[in-house]
Amino acid sequence: MNARASQGIERNYPLLLVSQFLGALGDNAILAVIVGQLTLLQTSGQIGLEELRTRSAFYTSLLFYPYVLLAPWAGYLNDRFPKTAWLLGGNLLKLTGTAVCALSVWHGYVWQAPGYLIVGIGAAVYGPAKYGILPEIVARKKLVRANGLVELLTLLAILFGAIAGSVIVDRLPLGVCYGVLLAIFGVSMGLNAVMVPTPSDPRVRPGGSVSEFLSHGLALLRSPRLGRILIGTALFWVCGAAMKINFQAWGLDVLRLPNNTQIALLGLWLSVGVMIGSVWAGRRYGVGDLRATRRFGFAMAACILAIFLVGPLGLADTGRMVFERTAGDGARQVALVVLPAVMAVLVGAGIAAGLFLIPLNAALQSESDPQRLGKTIAVQNVGDNLGMILAGLIVLGCTKAGLSASQVFLVLAALTAGVVGWLRIPPLSPGGGGGTEPSKG
Repeated sequence: MNARASQGIERNYPLLLVSQFLGALGDNAILAVIVGQLTLLQTSGQIGLEELRTRSAFYTSLLFYPYVLLAPWAGYLNDRFPKTAWLLGGNLLKLTGTAVCALSVWHGYVWQAPGYLIVGIGAAVYGPAKYGILPEIVARKKLVRANGLVELLTLLAILFGAIAGSVIVDRLPLGVCYGVLLAIFGVSMGLNAVMVPTPSDPRVRPGGSVSEFLSHGLALLRSPRLGRILIGTALFWVCGAAMKINFQAWGLDVLRLPNNTQIALLGLWLSVGVMIGSVWAGRRYGVGDLRATRRFGFAMAACILAIFLVGPLGLADTGRMVFERTAGDGARQVALVVLPAVMAVLVGAGIAAGLFLIPLNAALQSESDPQRLGKTIAVQNVGDNLGMILAGLIVLGCTKAGLSASQVFLVLAALTAGVVGWLRIPPLSPGGGGGTEPSKG
């Protein structure tokens, strides 16, 4: 590769960072807009709390199905065709899905489901490409830092996207909200369009790629250690998704929060805890040290149980401070509702979750066959997304069974404790490394 071509490829890196941040921001903002409308309908008396909970679980889960269904094909598509093309195509699908969602402004709420499903397909296409392209556009010595930066920007986009979507749906007409989302995805797609095309490989065949993915997944699940590690990481995502799905109904019913913006902050405190726990785990535990995994799993279950107790013990009113400003002829709640007891238990749950997850992720990456690490991560992603689908089904099942939003947390705590109790991960075999992973299949 000549110097000019190399410089052109390197130019893709900053374009990728901005594009993937905007794309992830839009992914989370559009869900906040869709689900946020349910809050407005419920508080105005147009739908009941049970209908809100049912629709919220349904719409939140839609994003995860494409990740699972398309996973066996993702490796083939991203190896066979230029990854820049898949970045562009993923954002084009997201833009199309948002436009379909926008039809709901004139033709009813029913258009939101197919639109958001198309957005999910775009995200499933975009996700593998944004990581797979890094070795093609970044020098090897900078690859770890590049992966970390992409992960950090994705996390920030998830946090800010959920809050930004909640803010705009609270304050702007629905049509304007979708206009903002179309602009976000449009800019992200424009950045992909000016990227220098990356290589393709016509030798890659779909049949071999899919069969390798399936056989490798089965081999991982049969591994006494790695199979349980995969179940452990999926449990983290079951808990996280179920909690975030349930926050909307819980915030309205138990905490009596007045709008989507303040409900979104519940997820913020949980995420802050996860970040603290993740950093703490990185400093406290070495790679492969899973001796404390079950301890932090039980701590996570205990914190979820504490969230359930917020309602019965009346902790929602402990230390409540509402900042108000005068608006027109009345006072309007506009700033943060500070509930110290709720904040503390959410941050605590996040810390326990981070301490539970990070050692599992590190062990999976270090003990897998280095030549098949990409396939291992792909299998993990499928398991994690299946976990999030399960989370939606748990919330939906609890709602149909007549359980309250608080009682969903009780069910989740019991489920978590039960799985963690079963999750006895065997110690690393002598020699360590990939020796715990089957050598075939």
